[in-house]
Amino acid sequence: MKIFKGKKKGMIHTMDIRLDDLRAVFFPKNFHEKYGYLGYVPFEDAYEKRGMIHALVMAMDAEAKPWWCPRWFLRFLHLFGSDNSIVRVRNRFLHNIERKITKGIRMWDYKTKWSDYDLRISIGAPKHLQDLADAIEHYVYHRGYKAELVENIKEIEPTFDKDWYSLCELKDYYRKLKGETENDETSD
Repeated sequence: MKIFKGKKKGMIHTMDIRLDDLRAVFFPKNFHEKYGYLGYVPFEDAYEKRGMIHALVMAMDAEAKPWWCPRWFLRFLHLFGSDNSIVRVRNRFLHNIERKITKGIRMWDYKTKWSDYDLRISIGAPKHLQDLADAIEHYVYHRGYKAELVENIKEIEPTFDKDWYSLCELKDYYRKLKGETENDETSD
């Protein structure tokens, strides 16, 4: 059931606001509806990444939401001011109020690039939150790279069980094994 009809101006179309959108403002069902005003959009990725992203979003919420402002009001401003989007503006006045209250803190994007373990997070936030996002990216990359190295080593040496090695030790061990197998192949 439509409550407010969307508008069309040139190439820009605002969304129709339905009863379910209003329900999400006052009674959010899930994490996305609760923190959607920060630009968080669920992404189908591994549970461990989602948990880290949720921790980042909650840290952003702690910084963006003043103590005196209820979260439903921020969701209301996001719906009627920004059309529940990070790029559209439905009502400039309400959009500017939302940006002023949240200090412009927003998650622009997060995605996996090039491989399963290369996570990219784009946020607009103070330096300590940027550092947290960078630490999450760094952790996911190194953990995934380490798992890939262990897998490559096990292809050459199936009895390898030292996955507690550091990343540098695994790289050196893998290079050593690759060098030995290449030397064995050239001597045949």
